[in-house]
Amino acid sequence: MGKSKVYFTKDITPEAVLKLYDALHAELPGRVAVKLHSGEVGNQNFIRPDFWQPMVQKVDGTIVECNTAYEGKRNTSAAHWETMKQHGWTGIAKVDIMDEEGEMELTVEGGKKIQKNFVGEHLKNYDSMLVLTHFKGHPMGGFGGALKNISIGIASSHGKAYIHGVGDVDAFWTSDHDSFLESMADAAKSVVQYFDGRIAYINVMKNMSVDCDCCAVAEDPKMGDIGILASLDPVALDQACVDLVYRSDDPGKSHLIERMESRNGIHTVETAAELGIGSREYELIER
Repeated sequence: MGKSKVYFTKDITPEAVLKLYDALHAELPGRVAVKLHSGEVGNQNFIRPDFWQPMVQKVDGTIVECNTAYEGKRNTSAAHWETMKQHGWTGIAKVDIMDEEGEMELTVEGGKKIQKNFVGEHLKNYDSMLVLTHFKGHPMGGFGGALKNISIGIASSHGKAYIHGVGDVDAFWTSDHDSFLESMADAAKSVVQYFDGRIAYINVMKNMSVDCDCCAVAEDPKMGDIGILASLDPVALDQACVDLVYRSDDPGKSHLIERMESRNGIHTVETAAELGIGSREYELIER
């Protein structure tokens, strides 16, 4: 697999998102699911609806999410709908909690740890997907990028536990860590194959706390914002984001790097590349 194209701008605005999307020349036909992070109630770092609104509306997309597998304000459909309204998502576009009526099973071809992935049943209602990701740290994954957004993010509540437990939902918090990271890559592969090229990815490197937007009480970021990146290859995209953190001259980057390295976060990217989802070799094209 050759080098993938990753487009980059330091300009962090809704207009810059549109500019990078146009550079992709993505083909997203039919009904477009827009996967983003709704943000846990109390979290101060998630990307707000007004930032994403022009991009969502450009593709006439439906914002999609799935319920969480842990306590919070998004672990049931009723609670999640309230959060969607409270955070303003229902005010900018159609919204769909994809596992509200159940789940569907996707096959993971050649998965390293899991051979099936459980996603929200409503995924079947969409022809293509736009993945809008807030790149930041994560308490378990080391960092959250596009690969996490299409694996854990699209998994049903039960599916999230299945990935975390490496096929055993009762091992949610006790599974082997690297095996969990490999399971995330497995799940991501099933989603990439499901859409068969009808999927595009945009990562925003802003408000980069060591904690995920799923944390109601998250640490404040210690390093400055970097920019926006876009690609048709989620492996290259996440690798480019990681590389930009390391290359930054911001002394605060050590905080995020410690979180990424202590959780071996890059292993998800390594595994995704081994599974053929994309390439870690990329050409960074500044716009």
